[in-house]
Amino acid sequence: MRWLVGWSSIAASFGTAGRVGPGGRPRSAREAEPGSAYGAGYRYESGSASGHGHGHGSAYGYGPDGPVTGGIADAAHADDPAGRDAERTVVPVGAQLLWGDPDPLWAVGDWRPDEIRTLTADPADPFTRIAVLGCCGATDAELRRALTAARGGALRHLTQWSGSYTAVVQAGRRITVVGDLAGARPVFHTPWAGGTAYATAALPLADLIEAQLDIGHLAALLACPDSPEALGDGTPYEGVRRIPPGHALILREGSREITGYEPVASLAVAAPEADAERAVEGVREALVDAVRARLTAPRHAPESQPYDPGPVPGMGPAERRAARGLPAPVPGVGADLSGGSASATLALLAAGLPGAPGALLGRTGERLLAVTFNDLATPSGREAELERARAIAADPRLRHVVVAAAEEALPYADLDGPLTDEPGPSLVHASRERRRLAAGSADHFTGHGARQVLDAHPARLADLLMDRRRRHLLRPVAALARSAPAAGESLTVPFSVYGAARRLARTPYRTGMEAAAARLRAGDIRPAGTGGPVDASLAALTWSRPGPAAGWLTGEALAEVSIRLATAAGRPPLSLRPGECRARAALTRHAADHRVFEQAVEVRSQRLHAPFLDNQVVRAARALPDPLRVQPGARAAILRSVLSSAGVRELPPGWGAPAHVPNETATRLGLRAALATLLSLFTAPLLADAGLIEARVVRQALLDAAEGRPVPLDGLAELVSMELWLGRLLSRRGTCWTGTTAPRRRAVPNGVPQPRAALS
Repeated sequence: MRWLVGWSSIAASFGTAGRVGPGGRPRSAREAEPGSAYGAGYRYESGSASGHGHGHGSAYGYGPDGPVTGGIADAAHADDPAGRDAERTVVPVGAQLLWGDPDPLWAVGDWRPDEIRTLTADPADPFTRIAVLGCCGATDAELRRALTAARGGALRHLTQWSGSYTAVVQAGRRITVVGDLAGARPVFHTPWAGGTAYATAALPLADLIEAQLDIGHLAALLACPDSPEALGDGTPYEGVRRIPPGHALILREGSREITGYEPVASLAVAAPEADAERAVEGVREALVDAVRARLTAPRHAPESQPYDPGPVPGMGPAERRAARGLPAPVPGVGADLSGGSASATLALLAAGLPGAPGALLGRTGERLLAVTFNDLATPSGREAELERARAIAADPRLRHVVVAAAEEALPYADLDGPLTDEPGPSLVHASRERRRLAAGSADHFTGHGARQVLDAHPARLADLLMDRRRRHLLRPVAALARSAPAAGESLTVPFSVYGAARRLARTPYRTGMEAAAARLRAGDIRPAGTGGPVDASLAALTWSRPGPAAGWLTGEALAEVSIRLATAAGRPPLSLRPGECRARAALTRHAADHRVFEQAVEVRSQRLHAPFLDNQVVRAARALPDPLRVQPGARAAILRSVLSSAGVRELPPGWGAPAHVPNETATRLGLRAALATLLSLFTAPLLADAGLIEARVVRQALLDAAEGRPVPLDGLAELVSMELWLGRLLSRRGTCWTGTTAPRRRAVPNGVPQPRAALS
């Protein structure tokens, strides 16, 4: 897991870079020792944005005129008052210092050299600087212009480059950390040391303040995962907060401010109707730039494999490495090729844009590696997708690899894995996905987020009614009617959908949230969207709906979530249009799940790229007019236009058909195979200790699901994932922080808190 962390405080009493004496030399011999507790230093290169001068012999940063930062981490002698502060020094484990006191910043994890860029506006002013971490397509000149603009308060310039990155700007004692629009690169913060500590991961901050679990947040994740109103700005850790997508965290000597950088639409004057062709062209340009930013980045070869001890009967070198649990991605660039429109678009764009996608160290002629997963355990139902993938892979610029697996790759097959920053439903599928990604490239494209970014949320039908555009409802409602399983039911679908959209359009936000809170208090929890597209669309036509796991929560947990919803009813969102509001919430939810997915399936030396979640792609997609979004096949038409502009005009029959939904048969087979393990997991679950569930009820649900009875399988995945995450969190022995004599800092030091007694 890669993250950055820093803090800003008024007193600056927690040193990081060491105390510097006159002349720029350390004031004690201990400070200059290599391998000291303060980590690697950082050397600023004047006029360079590379920021790759990591020195390991000192813990100080140097500018053109000597040290650019001091500190009070160490004392010059035993009687120095700074010695008391030296005993409280803490630094992240395995970190590299980007800049030091009084507002330090570290990068932690296996960052590539080109993924960390720093730049100063003026060599004479080393405390006005910017750090960009991630894949960013900005040039040095663009970084300098954005740094100048951000110093004056214009933050949107920091989010307009192609790629996926986090930007941190320091202007004197003011620190600005900018989050992304989707939420795939979040920013967290917590009060600490008389100021504020921030990071791009919640667990390090939880370790820093020894935070306890926030059981109310976990209950909201299970009860209303699609409602940011219930989650608020909280995290699973008490005291650790998240800034909302589209916002920035500004710290001024410890004081904290959260501000949005996107323009807010006026409620008094309606926005002008966007031109459809121009909007589609904007999506095309943003997506092409997002792919090009990855292609123009330096190539990286995976780390060399350990010594191969020799042949094993019936096993080749690759099989022996896999048996030792050491898969290695292929050098170069690759992409998923599932047969869907999103992954195919990225694969064809990456293979067709100028450059050498697979080139490494001057080699040319390499083809882009396209990976397709073939589930041998449940082969029926995906024949059309696999055939489309084979047809697309016939492109001479692609090299096709099919990863076939049977029972060993079913969901729930292998429940061991790394500790992620937060819980997420992808934990039960991590082993299955990791097997596919291990056959990919060092830089691998995925189509995650295309549906949430380009497709229309069903609640946008209510927006069309608010704008008096009823005629644009004809085609989407007719498509839903054709998807109805029974002929007689298809006649009533248009009336049901229109009525639900009309009710939502006439329901104010406050009324809708209060009604949702009342349903939770009454226990009116019905599984939503289990009967097909029609039921899913009707369930989505509301301001807030319960999640698939809500039916297994205790009454006390549902009551606490209802209080959160009722409180949020008095705080209106950024947009009072239900369609736009719910679409943003769905994107935020998916981006958070994708972030957990990246951590759960992480293959060493591999980077997963999701261009659809980039700032510029999200911003361009939001400019698409609603009448275009709601039409059937809109996403396929937009992506077809993107490919056409890149010279790809011949696509296989059926391209753009709805992507394959999660295979219910595979999920039930996986549940049945892992039933003994799951029942043991819920014999004495931590979720029951927290008062969120009753163990016997969940065990019965697992038995019902394995026997084929109708049970919300998505809800079971969320329960199992959260129980797995809690177990990994409490069983960990390490911490994210170290120091000279600092006490061991670790999140959840006292285990799962017991539920409070109910009021009589």
